[in-house]
Amino acid sequence: MPRKSARNQILQVASDLFYREGIRAVGIDRIIAEAGIAKASFYRNFASKDDLVAAYLEYHQDLNAKDLEEARLQHPDSASKQLHALIDKFAKKIKSPGYRGCPFVNTAVEFPDASHHNHINAVKGTEDNWGAIALLAEKAGAAHPFELAELLRMLCSGAITMSYIKKTDFNPDNFSKAAHMLVDSHLFGWAATRKDV
Repeated sequence: MPRKSARNQILQVASDLFYREGIRAVGIDRIIAEAGIAKASFYRNFASKDDLVAAYLEYHQDLNAKDLEEARLQHPDSASKQLHALIDKFAKKIKSPGYRGCPFVNTAVEFPDASHHNHINAVKGTEDNWGAIALLAEKAGAAHPFELAELLRMLCSGAITMSYIKKTDFNPDNFSKAAHMLVDSHLFGWAATRKDV
């Protein structure tokens, strides 16, 4: 099995720690120790912790793009089925052990200063992700695709919050039911024919 590059090893360790414990709680020395690399190797790959945070967000952006691509490959002829597949994927993810919500939102909360580049990158990441969902909704035939994406975003955010509060009692099936109904209403029901939006 080929050895991972130092950059990939650092990024994998940092991504796990940042997501599990929070960015501010994890120092560079700990990342270096757990990655098993020399300090000089770290700084050859990342000029600073903030550079590593940017790579962490890009890594999660790539994961989201892979989810979209997987849905597209599963249902190449139906954008609406792709939307439903993404809902199912999220419901499964939110119930998985170690789930801590959206890494972009978590990062934005950890860096509340809107002028900080970690905050800016996190906000851009989440906006790009939901923009891609809106474009998929448009392709599926939603009359108001950006509204649908925003409503799904609210449902996802609510589901994340409830998963924190209810923990093992959280039932992602309730989220799934509401999200699937919302998509169908926009594609086939009342929302597609409204004149006031």
